[in-house]
Amino acid sequence: MTLRPFRALLSLMSPYFHLRAVPPSALRNSATWLQRLFEDDWDTVRRRIDRHREEMLDHHYVDHDTLYAGAPPHRAEEGPRTHVVLGGRPIPHHAPEAPPFLLLTAAQTARVAAFLTSTDIETLWHQARNHLLPRYGGPTTEQETHTLITATHRDLTAFYQQTSEYGDAVVKCLLR
Repeated sequence: MTLRPFRALLSLMSPYFHLRAVPPSALRNSATWLQRLFEDDWDTVRRRIDRHREEMLDHHYVDHDTLYAGAPPHRAEEGPRTHVVLGGRPIPHHAPEAPPFLLLTAAQTARVAAFLTSTDIETLWHQARNHLLPRYGGPTTEQETHTLITATHRDLTAFYQQTSEYGDAVVKCLLR
């Protein structure tokens, strides 16, 4: 599945995009195992994989992908920028109508962490602001929109940085 149809499918579906850190030794290449990973509560996940870190993005996750990967038609080349939100190797869901899980290896996670910690959020904001502001109510909401984007950037940076420090992979799932 290419990323373009996947992005279109995501924009029509769930309001939440869930990212979970998983030690490579605990990771299973099984849709059933991945589904259970996202259905289980925090304590169950912590017991099963020995630690727990996660990030949840609300219905604006496609906008955050636009911030990092570039506003259409100027999308960034494949790499850390495109992996922050919607990037990763697709692992088909056991339900054919469901979007695939996405997997970033520990090495890809480290590259994303390096990108996020070294990037200038203000530069990204200025590149994407004209594309994003209309979705949030236009110029009158710029301060609130900028604050939301900046706060999410901080949260994603912290998540990827800590995940990278542990040497973990990241699995992503769209929650309905």
